[in-house]
Amino acid sequence: MNTFLKKCITSVFLFLISAGYFSSTAQVRNQLYLYYIEDYKNIAIEQQKKYKIPASITLAQGLLESGAGKGQLARKSNNHFGIKCHDWRGPAVYHDDDKAGECFRKYKHAEESYEDHSIFLTGRSRYASLFQLKTTDYKGWARGLQRCGYATDKAYASKLIKIIEDYELHQYDKMAANHKTAKKTEIKRNKKLPADYMPHQVYKANGLIYVIVRPGDLLSYIAAEFGFKTVGLADYNEIPVNYQLTEGDIIYLEKKNKKAQKQYQTHIVKGGESMYSISQRYGIRIKNLYKMNKKSPDYTAKPGDVLKLR
Repeated sequence: MNTFLKKCITSVFLFLISAGYFSSTAQVRNQLYLYYIEDYKNIAIEQQKKYKIPASITLAQGLLESGAGKGQLARKSNNHFGIKCHDWRGPAVYHDDDKAGECFRKYKHAEESYEDHSIFLTGRSRYASLFQLKTTDYKGWARGLQRCGYATDKAYASKLIKIIEDYELHQYDKMAANHKTAKKTEIKRNKKLPADYMPHQVYKANGLIYVIVRPGDLLSYIAAEFGFKTVGLADYNEIPVNYQLTEGDIIYLEKKNKKAQKQYQTHIVKGGESMYSISQRYGIRIKNLYKMNKKSPDYTAKPGDVLKLR
């Protein structure tokens, strides 16, 4: 797996893991993933018909390796599977991966990348055992790819399986087996996101999921990426809708807690900290932070002050 993509790819995957936090209302799916699936599902189906590689596996690998088509290698080289040059005689690009300046295959079109991915798997003996599996056995294929060394990531198989199940990609395996083509799904593309927008890495701490603001981020961008209304995301983070984000800010994707986790009992205020920054650091609603410390909203945190967190 292409190392320089891991950070941006992990963003989407961690969000999927955390999606259960939204199950009480409705499942939130990353729209960039939905767009990618719509664009490439029929290509994956055709690859299964031709090469007997499950369409779900091809799509999940494409999503994971290319960062839903937004990774640098995919955007500049149409390489959706992080395949290195090896015995390749075609166009190439060079990126730092396990080593500096490694050679990666370059394609004119993404479809060529899909075709070459299939040829890559069918043409190497180490993957031969996979073709003994049924095309509906996506779990076996995912684990087999990891076992055969497609990627060094120890969680590679579980990531593929999670993507397939969350986005119901296994339906395309059955379509291919029945020689059907997937119908076009109308997805309202979010015009609020720039064309070159990259998914955020999603973190989990204090029992909450959050992202870290990047240069040029707008609250509306983050809200659109994760399917929120801007006003709702602002409410979660106790900020105005037009709040100017600063690189490094924490933006929670769910409502903050009334108190900190058990391991955090108190906090000694340091220079430059405010009640709000402390509330964000520990994932506490600011009104509760004031209340548990018996402070009025006029209180200003001073270096050396000891604040209760629960």
